Amino acid sequence: MTKLSVNINKIATLRNSRGGNVPNLLKVATDIEDFGAQGITIHPRPDERHIRYQDARDLKNTVRTEYNIEGNPIKSFMDLVLEVKPTQVTLVPDALDAITSNAGWDTIKHQSFLQEVIKEFQQNGIRTSIFIDTDAKLIEAAAKTGADRIELYTEDFATQFGLSNKNAVKPYTKAAILAHQLGLGINAGHDLSIDNIEFFKQNIPNLAEVSIGHALIAESLYLGLENVVKMYLHRLK
Repeated sequence: MTKLSVNINKIATLRNSRGGNVPNLLKVATDIEDFGAQGITIHPRPDERHIRYQDARDLKNTVRTEYNIEGNPIKSFMDLVLEVKPTQVTLVPDALDAITSNAGWDTIKHQSFLQEVIKEFQQNGIRTSIFIDTDAKLIEAAAKTGADRIELYTEDFATQFGLSNKNAVKPYTKAAILAHQLGLGINAGHDLSIDNIEFFKQNIPNLAEVSIGHALIAESLYLGLENVVKMYLHRLK
């Protein structure tokens, strides 16, 4: 079964919009695990507009499943990850002012940098994943960085699937097959939803984990958080 890691950034956004501690981020993370999710994901940014660095520290003592921290490996982020030591770190090349992640790594151009960063994380017992597009050359270069996994950037698939173009999954299928042949684990995330997750899962061999936040929280406004988590888990079987 593909594991579901729930990104709780939007919970932090809601909390921060009012001040105080409602909703309680740690309680929500615990509830999501109780509902069956196999992981919790956060993506702290330097301006702390949603997840705060202290949240990352606090969640270390709360998360009982897999703990995934995403972000651009600038010094402050690296220091945080090395302090917290989550299960997995997902490296994302987002700009400091990015609203959301919008591109994968150029693993050819940044190969030596990624090798250094990944080596340091792995020496500290942290599994590494690289956020990446489906280009075969980039995936081949990702394997040379020493990363444990890649995370396929799925925005284009989600957009095209919404337009009834199911062929949009084909580059992701090919990318997953190549990654597996190269010894890389396969994660995926960005704009995956209740509507497209089952089709995506069926067409991506060896899919280890999906990280879903925005859509899952939005769907929960109508259907309830526990119900939505279980709906995803059913589709990921």
